[in-house]
This record gives sequence, C-alpha cells and structure tokens, in this order.
Amino acid sequence: MVDLTRRAALVGLSALALCLTTRIPFARADESAPAVIQAFYAGLIDVMKQATTLGFDGRVKKLEPLVDASYDLPLMTRITVGPQWNTLTPEQQDKVKQSFRAYTIATYASRFDGFSGERFEVSPTTEPSQGSDLIVSTKLIVKTGDPVELNYLMRNAGSGWRIIDVFLSGTISELATRRSEFSAVLRRDGIDGLINTLNDHVKEMQSRPKG
Repeated sequence: MVDLTRRAALVGLSALALCLTTRIPFARADESAPAVIQAFYAGLIDVMKQATTLGFDGRVKKLEPLVDASYDLPLMTRITVGPQWNTLTPEQQDKVKQSFRAYTIATYASRFDGFSGERFEVSPTTEPSQGSDLIVSTKLIVKTGDPVELNYLMRNAGSGWRIIDVFLSGTISELATRRSEFSAVLRRDGIDGLINTLNDHVKEMQSRPKG
C-alpha cells in the first residue's frame, strides 16, 4: 500500500507514460499539456499496480522512460543548483544531471510502492503562468481522506510540453523545496558533495524496506 503522506510530500515529478501494454507514448510537440499529464498518470498507475512484482529496481526500470519523457530534468537540475551552475565544468554538469535524474526516478520508485485504488483527475483546461508556461491542475483521489491537489508547471521548449515544477496543495513548489535542501550542501561541500548526497539518497531508498 502506498504511503500517502510520503507520496504527497514527494509529489514533485511526472509525464509521458507507459501504456498498459508497456509501450511508451513519448511526447509529440503538438500534444497538449494535460494530455502529457494524463499519459504520465496512466503509466504511473500501471507501475503502482505491479509494484510488488516489480520490486524497487523493476519500478525504477519502468519509470526511467516515463520520467525522461515527462520532465525537463536538465532544466530542473540547473535551477536546483542555482547560480553556481555556470561555474561548473561540463563534466561536473553532466554528473550532477545524472545524479539528479537517478534521485528523481528513485523517489518515485520508493514512494509509489503499491496500489490501493487510487486514481488521478486531470483538468482538461490550463491556466497561464509566466511567459508561455502553463499550469495543469490535477487531484489525487484516495479511498479515505481528502483529495491531494497537485498542480504542474509546464513548458514547451519546442520538443513538446514538459514538467518543470510541481506544486503540492497548489502552492508548495517541489523545485523550491529541493533547491532549499541542496543549497546548504552546496555551500558546505560543493558540487561533489551534492552529487554524493544525491547518490546516497538513491542507495538509501533502494535499501529501504517496503511500506
């Protein structure tokens, strides 16, 4: 059974999904922002239903193409690192992008570790944000308790709509939370310290007992 409190806290991260047939419908430039989220949720529910059989590593494998097709992870990594990004070597940038990607996917694999009849509702309409960005509003519906509001900030950089942030309860930015958490590590230990911290988080989630 999925831990809804932990999962709601994680929320930040999603889009083009695995079909129930396991075929992956990668985003097209002409696909609407809500359609991207709907496809992501379809894939995520599929992974949740198979969670026990797949195990952590199996969920990671299923989620990798799903998250890659859904999020603009390179942009999110740059925002998380902040101004220090421009001082990094290309090799350091690649390493932190790889670690942030692994951390994001592992977080989903850790949180969404079962299925208890949850479902997602996606608003077919969008709200404008800064520039040409859009907000897609969704709700996580559970058997008991109030629905969880999850709003996705999305941007189309030419290759299709991608998630660049997630807002829990409509206001709590996942990206801002991550940047706040990691800024202390960057100040204290530099970029190598952040990379090690992300990698350590992945190892911890991998070894964590289910539930």
